[in-house]
Amino acid sequence: MTYRVGIIGTGRPWRSEGATGMGMANFHAMGYQASPDVEIHAVCDIVPDNAQAFAERYGAEKIYVDYQEMLSQEKLDIVSVCTWPPLHAPMVEAAARAGVQAIHCEKPMADTFGAAKSMEAVCDELGVQLTINHQRRFVDTYIKAKELLDQGRIGDLVRIEMQAPNLYDWGTHYIDSMFFYNNETPADWVIGQIDGRDSSMVFQMPNEAQAVSYIRFANDVYGLAMTGYGAGMGTRLIGTEGQIQAPYTREEPVRVWGKGDSEWQVIQVDAFVDGPTFPGDVQKAILDVIDCLKTGRKSTLDAHNALRTSEVIFATYESSRRRGRVDLPLNIDDNPFVSMVEEGQIRFSLRERPRG
Repeated sequence: MTYRVGIIGTGRPWRSEGATGMGMANFHAMGYQASPDVEIHAVCDIVPDNAQAFAERYGAEKIYVDYQEMLSQEKLDIVSVCTWPPLHAPMVEAAARAGVQAIHCEKPMADTFGAAKSMEAVCDELGVQLTINHQRRFVDTYIKAKELLDQGRIGDLVRIEMQAPNLYDWGTHYIDSMFFYNNETPADWVIGQIDGRDSSMVFQMPNEAQAVSYIRFANDVYGLAMTGYGAGMGTRLIGTEGQIQAPYTREEPVRVWGKGDSEWQVIQVDAFVDGPTFPGDVQKAILDVIDCLKTGRKSTLDAHNALRTSEVIFATYESSRRRGRVDLPLNIDDNPFVSMVEEGQIRFSLRERPRG
């Protein structure tokens, strides 16, 4: 069987003048092209020239400017949603109701916690495989760090620390990695604080300038997330008998100081031999999505995992709004950061410096 793929949100031609973001639809398409089991059948973008250029590049047969029309006219098996976060929920839910078997959606999951919950619920009800593109679960450095942790190199995991420019856009990967390293153990509570001064707008969504989030997981492991000025990027796993540093950049190795080590040990992985692997990480994610559809296996990118990540992010914002600890499950539907800005409860200003 050959699965028919539709892609919503192609963006400008890849790396062309005026193109912004990472061009994620292109990486999705490269992933689909790497599989003998799929064909990119239809693409959609509100700018016809963008859709035309994308179709020519990746061999799609049909072009649309209205995703609802594409979903109603084409018999699609898999749909990638590569638009901005406020559009994720309506597009995912429309695809699910149109009979699509699997949907792979870009991160962050949704613009509000209510929208994220709705996406998951609709797909669950209709038996649709929904995955969110937290593709760093397939990064060689992350996998190696997890292997070292599972091998007991640092004893029992005690704390996970992350640093990133913000919680919502960059941080969704890092919070998701906490669940990855901690075997998908749910969180019990979150306490955090954010500052809205000198913030940034990323894909139509405000991202806080600075944040601290402290998380307790159900197995008594703790998470500490720090964002903003000088935070850097990376993850540290702290155990009863050592530490592991998992870098963000692929030019850096994994480092471990564990049982029997007298100094930091440098662990080289394939990523540093082969060079930057960002397109490859998304390709692995897409191939996993296809394999899960074929076999019925649950993907590590499953929306239930991603919803826990969204819950921690929005719970951090909610903790700042409540000025106290937030016990989970989180019983709100809005985005507390956006609500606080709209209601004048938090000082908010935009910075002019580039994203990240």
